[in-house]
Amino acid sequence: MNPFEEHFILASASPRRSELLKQIGLDFTVEVSECDENINEDDPVKMVEALSFRKASAVSDKHKDAIVIGADTVVAYENEILGKPEDEKEALDMLMFLSDRTHIVCTGVSVISPLRGIYHTFSEVTEVTMYENDRDLLKKYISTKEPLDKAGAYGIQGRGAILVSQINGDYNNVVGLPVSRLFRELIKL
Repeated sequence: MNPFEEHFILASASPRRSELLKQIGLDFTVEVSECDENINEDDPVKMVEALSFRKASAVSDKHKDAIVIGADTVVAYENEILGKPEDEKEALDMLMFLSDRTHIVCTGVSVISPLRGIYHTFSEVTEVTMYENDRDLLKKYISTKEPLDKAGAYGIQGRGAILVSQINGDYNNVVGLPVSRLFRELIKL
């Protein structure tokens, strides 16, 4: 059952975001945004909001009649932003850095529909505490290749769940999209 009459476009290649939108019954297609993701911003919340808007805008420019959803997620510790690791060494460095600490996961979400006059951006922040994880365990996890395409070098919805002690906030936000909040924002719009 689709809770909305409209058709949406998800401006993201993330299979996790697609799964989360399917979970709430949204009718959508995927079109990966072709935009520059380099941004000069140190604040993680401002960064993900700006990038989500940039991604949604790039797709919306080609589909003015659609409602486009763009999203971006980063992991940060005391405003040090941790993106996707470039290789296994960087993944290990990130995970050792996050070990036995509480960090935040920030997701910016933008909903754009020029014909409806909708240009809406919001963000969600979730605190994640990691266990004190030893180097050997982290190396075994990294050998699965799972962390190599994830912000902060772990996927809470996969094998990375064993690294996490607790979360404070929206679990789905850590996966990549705060769908409960998005649903409510769409209703308001």
